Amino acid sequence: MNLQAQKFDNALKGANLLSELFPDEGEVYNLKAGILGLGFIGGADQVSGDALGQQVSHLDGTHFVALSSHPEVDLVCGSSRDAGRRERFEERSGGVKTYADWRAMLAEEQLDIVSVATYAPQHPEMVIEAARHGARAIFCEKPIAQTIPDAERMLAACEESNSLLVINHNRRFNPQYRRLRKLIGEGGLGQLTSASLHWPSGRLGNVGTHMIDAVQMIVGEVVVAVSGTLDLTGRPDCRGPGFADPGGWGLLKMESGLIVTVDAADEARVPAQITINGTNGRAFTGGSDVRVEQTGEDSQTWSNPADGVSSMDLAVREIVRTLVDGVEFPWSPAESVRTLEAIAGFHASHARNAAWTPLPLTGEDRSLLVNSG
Repeated sequence: MNLQAQKFDNALKGANLLSELFPDEGEVYNLKAGILGLGFIGGADQVSGDALGQQVSHLDGTHFVALSSHPEVDLVCGSSRDAGRRERFEERSGGVKTYADWRAMLAEEQLDIVSVATYAPQHPEMVIEAARHGARAIFCEKPIAQTIPDAERMLAACEESNSLLVINHNRRFNPQYRRLRKLIGEGGLGQLTSASLHWPSGRLGNVGTHMIDAVQMIVGEVVVAVSGTLDLTGRPDCRGPGFADPGGWGLLKMESGLIVTVDAADEARVPAQITINGTNGRAFTGGSDVRVEQTGEDSQTWSNPADGVSSMDLAVREIVRTLVDGVEFPWSPAESVRTLEAIAGFHASHARNAAWTPLPLTGEDRSLLVNSG
């Protein structure tokens, strides 16, 4: 076991909460893994991050670190059409084999785990091909796809090949978000009265996918209707002119009738935050921590106890437990399709002057393009 893997394993075993969530598996297996896309979040490539104006160190994990840090995963290959990314990845990884052609990589390598860390337009083809080539688990970046039919094709292909499909909505793997979900489910905030989401830089498809997915996960309900207005300011997307992913404002109606307000203007500078209000208190979360204020109690801030362990590390840990021990994976990829559908619902509602638009979408609305990177 390398030093990085040992540090990761010790961090998990030394944290009570994480040890409860992910007990020691016992026997060590070697699961072969590869990464499609060696850029910012795939290969932890800061040169790619500089092009986006973002720092790798600010991410809640990368595919490269999460896979290479797990003691039962052997990261054996990666692919990128960019020669510079391949060269930097080989240096960063200590010589892991790289391919210019991802199809050739899938054909030549027999992989247990495939990470799909490219832009959304490539997700359907890559996930379907990885499943066809026998990948036992596919860890795909968000959003799941750009259209609902494409997302459904991905689910069908993975079901046919019995491949586990995991979408990197990383807040689902954060122990404190799960703790908040449990508190709410047990009535710790009383009856929920409202919730709100706000974040900077708009981009419903790229940033909003995290926030909308997280609120569904936290309250344990899915969105059943959307009333939305898009922000058509036209702010350039950091991923290039090929993407036009507006922010917007609106309302999400959950199964229970709970209303969630969304405030995500293109030029907003507010910090990302989810607020959940109930008759017995409220909770706030934006990054990895959660703050809870219950009536008659001192406020609490819940922070993750294991320094240096990201939500992506924990996602890989759960993937391994599913493959090795047959533990049921806690989240269905169908929930990511529902998140995509809520975002497409913003576009459908905007076209109808913010009229309430029920989900699931029907007719032509099902093929609306969420042009997200």
